[in-house]
Amino acid sequence: MGDELGDEWWQQEANKSDASEAEEEKAAEDISEEKTTKKRKGQSAKPVKAKKKKVQAECFVAQEKKNDDEDKDSKKAKRRRKKKISNVLASSAPKPGCPADLQKLIEEDYSNKRSVIEMEELKLADSCFLPSNDLTHSLSSFLKEICPKWAKLTKQHIEKKSVVLLIICSSAHRTLELIKQLTTFKGESKVLKLFAKHIKVEEQIKLLDKGVTHIGVGTPGRITALIDKDGLTLKALKYVVLDWNWRDQKLRRMADIPEVRVDMLKFLEAGIIQACNAGSLKLGLF
Repeated sequence: MGDELGDEWWQQEANKSDASEAEEEKAAEDISEEKTTKKRKGQSAKPVKAKKKKVQAECFVAQEKKNDDEDKDSKKAKRRRKKKISNVLASSAPKPGCPADLQKLIEEDYSNKRSVIEMEELKLADSCFLPSNDLTHSLSSFLKEICPKWAKLTKQHIEKKSVVLLIICSSAHRTLELIKQLTTFKGESKVLKLFAKHIKVEEQIKLLDKGVTHIGVGTPGRITALIDKDGLTLKALKYVVLDWNWRDQKLRRMADIPEVRVDMLKFLEAGIIQACNAGSLKLGLF
């Protein structure tokens, strides 16, 4: 009996120690699992913080790029505004043209292309110019002032293929406007429109050769072409008037339009400057 009780007591103690060891092992495993989970949470939380920083940095860089783009756009807009001649001319008060303006135009275009001797030949003396329009005249009143003996000149003019007065303007539309403004000045004199739109050079040569024409109004390109083809001569020519002060819808004068400017300078070189310096021709700016 005593041995049996002892055996049972011993087994119970062994079972108790085994149970306590198992509980201690479980507790240790739980603690290790908690530590590993905490480490994992810490490791997983760190990249989130880094992402937030990256997002903030990306936002900051994006804002800087937007600001740079806006600055560039504003600079481009400012540059474009400066290039528009209409904005510059609209802000400035209109000034009447003068002989010095034409002289400056010739020098700017030919100074790098011609020799010193050729530039001397292109200079116009002050005596070559008529009084310029001070922006108070109509075309008829201006012509009456610079051509007081017009009626006498028209009676004496009998030369075909030549005119007494040439009016140079920038376009066909402007040519028609100027012809309408001549009604109170021309009297019985014959006027011919000389521009390229819808009219061939050959047709205009025939019209000039058909009868006596007193006034020619047109564009410098077409008039130069007629001179080059001997359809128009300078024998009877006494006055050349440049439509200098008139501005188109973009507020450009004929000297401000590149193609018209080139044609006008070619026209002046086609015997006009030589005739002015010789004293047989007068030049006016309307």
